[in-house]
Amino acid sequence: METSTAAPTFGLWYDYRNPTQWKTPAGELYRRSIDQAVWAEQLGFGSVWLSEHHFADDDYASSPLMMAAVLAARTSRMQIGTNIIVAGLHNPVRLAEDATALSLLSDNRFELGVGLGYRELEFSGFDRTVKYRPSLLEDAIAIVRQAWTGGSEGYKGKRLSLPALPVTPVPEVAPRLLVGAQSPAGIDRAARAGDGVITLSNEHCQVYLDALERHGKDVSEGRIYASQWTIIAEDPERVWAKVSENVLYQMNKYIEWGSFEGPDQPAQYPNSQAVLDSGAYRLMDASMAVDELVGLATEYPQIRDFHYWAQFPGESIESGSERIQYMADNVIPAVTERISRQAQPVEVG
Repeated sequence: METSTAAPTFGLWYDYRNPTQWKTPAGELYRRSIDQAVWAEQLGFGSVWLSEHHFADDDYASSPLMMAAVLAARTSRMQIGTNIIVAGLHNPVRLAEDATALSLLSDNRFELGVGLGYRELEFSGFDRTVKYRPSLLEDAIAIVRQAWTGGSEGYKGKRLSLPALPVTPVPEVAPRLLVGAQSPAGIDRAARAGDGVITLSNEHCQVYLDALERHGKDVSEGRIYASQWTIIAEDPERVWAKVSENVLYQMNKYIEWGSFEGPDQPAQYPNSQAVLDSGAYRLMDASMAVDELVGLATEYPQIRDFHYWAQFPGESIESGSERIQYMADNVIPAVTERISRQAQPVEVG
């Protein structure tokens, strides 16, 4: 039984997007974002998550493992994870080797989050076939795990293989291999093949637990890393007025790329109010957020982490840091205290 009564960690999520209309020198954005994450660790944030895309016109993060290495050197307690690496674009042996190096550098604080990806442009740009995404991901997961044991047995998959050659060094503790998913099939894969799931919606928590049960796994050992699409601030409507165009850009860019799979793929939002009306983003103050997060963590003790965008595309670091400070002062300690209090045994007289 692994389910923890400890409060989930809180994390920051970065994509380093840098749209033309709000352009910042890329090096400055990288350095200041790293400084921000280091500062957030001192405030009590427990994780940082890095995304990956390629061939984007807005500088979307293309080297998350490089950024993870810098964060490993600059932080001491934070978990460092990817949300997500598009596994099918990578040689899985190199991916395993880089993850091992990060694990060793960070004293076992690195978690490798992988996923299918969805942009045909990226797959063709890396000489991959997008329709093979599922088998590329399945093979990558198997090869990474084999490589972390030393690799000598080899592996022959549907699309990829690992020769019977040594892969060294091996990690002291194998990083958790998390699978990002939003479709039922993807969540099922996370339950079957991953050490945890990275969700895009809180509604996916129960879907994941049902999948664990279906695969005969102990539901209490599930691990959920919950991405949040929420703005938490003292006056969230005022903050929304300031960042709504940045959020509109973010959401419409994801729609343009085909991020939201299946029949629920939305059309482009005509304006920022439509984003709110759809429920894609929600606005909360600390009281509302604490109640919701405590409720989620109580209902799903498998949730190990809640993470939020540090800032939106083109938003200033200072603006994002205001929300980070607010959460550190008003949300993280309150959630931690309430969950800890709930976990204490009650004496019956």
